[in-house]
Amino acid sequence: MASPNGGDDFESSLLSFEKLDRASPDLWPEQLPGVAEFAASCKNPITNSPPKWMAELESEDIEMLKELGSLTTANLMEKVKGLQNLAYQLGLEESREMTRGKFLNILEKPKK
Repeated sequence: MASPNGGDDFESSLLSFEKLDRASPDLWPEQLPGVAEFAASCKNPITNSPPKWMAELESEDIEMLKELGSLTTANLMEKVKGLQNLAYQLGLEESREMTRGKFLNILEKPKK
């Protein structure tokens, strides 16, 4: 669509056909330090040794991770809500037990 005041000429004068070398660190500095090293480490072939964080996991823990990883988003949210409800119930039970201990003077420090 040509404009009456020569807008097409103006737009074409703004185009640049310059090719920039993206390999230059001066032109394209690393925006997040450490990302290049991390990306390079991900390209390395996978070794048979498990990651450090998995060394302390037991077979039950690994099975739970697999189970949670296979859940859909909705099922995972349902699981999280169940854990939140369980934590709330445990908090109520702990509160009752602390109150009971207070009334029975179990928590009172012995006098010297």
